[in-house]
Amino acid sequence: MTARRSLDDLTHGAADWAGLKVVVTGLGVSGFAAADALLERDAKVTVLDAGTGRQHQEEQAQILRVLDADVRLGAEHVSDLPADLADADLVVTSPGWRPDHPVLTAAAGLGIPVWGEVELAWRMRPQEGAAPWLTVTGTNGKTTTVQMLAAILTAAGLRATAAGNVGTPILEAVLHPEPYAVIAVELSSFQLHWSESIAPVASCCLNVAPDHVDWHGSLEEYTAAKGKVYEHTELACIYNVQDPVTEQLVRDADVQEGCRAVGFTLGTPGLSMVGLVEDVLADRAFIEERRSSAAELATLADLTRDGVPPAPHLVADALAAAALARAVGVPVAAVRDGLRGFEPDQHRITDVGEVAGVRFVNDSKATNPHAAAASLTAFEHIVWVAGGQLKGADVDGLVAGARDRLRAVVLLGQDREQIAAALTRHAPEVPVVRVSAADTGDMGRDGQQTRGTAEALAAVMDEVVDRALGLARPGDVVLLAPAAASLDMWPNYGARGTDFTGAVARRRDRGETS
Repeated sequence: MTARRSLDDLTHGAADWAGLKVVVTGLGVSGFAAADALLERDAKVTVLDAGTGRQHQEEQAQILRVLDADVRLGAEHVSDLPADLADADLVVTSPGWRPDHPVLTAAAGLGIPVWGEVELAWRMRPQEGAAPWLTVTGTNGKTTTVQMLAAILTAAGLRATAAGNVGTPILEAVLHPEPYAVIAVELSSFQLHWSESIAPVASCCLNVAPDHVDWHGSLEEYTAAKGKVYEHTELACIYNVQDPVTEQLVRDADVQEGCRAVGFTLGTPGLSMVGLVEDVLADRAFIEERRSSAAELATLADLTRDGVPPAPHLVADALAAAALARAVGVPVAAVRDGLRGFEPDQHRITDVGEVAGVRFVNDSKATNPHAAAASLTAFEHIVWVAGGQLKGADVDGLVAGARDRLRAVVLLGQDREQIAAALTRHAPEVPVVRVSAADTGDMGRDGQQTRGTAEALAAVMDEVVDRALGLARPGDVVLLAPAAASLDMWPNYGARGTDFTGAVARRRDRGETS
């Protein structure tokens, strides 16, 4: 076996990546992005994935093969590390691969370094002038916080984006031909597990609750992974005063000299905190006179939408986003303007909570197959909630392209059988559950379309959520992306999404959260 190459010099995109022998595990969104970036730098790339014979995956595999990658699809390639790859210099793994996967444990046993795609992205930043990262993790609220943060940064006149676990692969943001001034990075515990050298300018863990224990092996390991968000932070570690675990993670982190701990709280802020003073979001951390006064960042009215005051978790997310932005010198006015202009995407790929380690996402606005396809490609393991009025649309291409991501499907609505037929043709191995016509009330006795009562429709979504949760595994996403209009049952897609969100909330309120 030849000597394994040192990775110490691979600290920027212009480093000598040529000839590096890399195994990429998983041909999902992050795996494809990693393989593509490595091939562009003349690395020798082998991609391993258990999938086979599925259209979307085969298309991605063919693209990589044209670029001279060795792509191996099929379960026989992932039962262990292939013998001819035992001298690999590096493994880059996708978030869906658990640390105890046979390929990864074999690599570790041979002393092959394992990186996640976020670690790879950090090491591929420009050698000079790289955009600073503001990193966010937590069991809940990550996406809203990074989106708020991006809005604040943009209001400050900075070219900024939200990337990472939020949807846009971080490699795409780092390698964008028009460089960003700053990047708001959402990081999952899976991504953090494989990170080692990321050094954000400011970082935040919003909260820690039991989650993904099956992936990490224990709650302690999950918590430790969340704590890695603070490692090597340069200026400020933002923690949740109401969640002492996050403060302890800051205390335990190895940060850069001069880095500060800054708390956010829904109560009155103490010194070196941001918090609430009556209805004012106040800063006692990033002003010179913080010992005796506070600066007004925004008010609760700036977060109020359609006359509805913000929920406490939304205020907490806003305070965390504000603290991160203030850490890099964003002025008070930009915080206010960013939060005032921020519009949560209530029915477009919106996280609506987690139950038993399963993430629920509302994309009720996906009222046609094209929109649903965009949503389905955003996640790797999905229980898909679909159905309604297809309006004559063909769903065969949608199903064929998504089948490698589908854990199961829950169907409802007028044209559910058309989707079921497409699943039979293109994804016969995927379990399908139908919410019956008797439960939906989607057709009246005279054959005319009729919408259900509010109570009946809420009950429908309660059943949908229960059935989907029964089919999902921890770490999966239950995705409402109907590919169809809602008018057979609901007055509009917004009402459908609201009922879905309400059903998730009711399930959480029954004490079945992760």
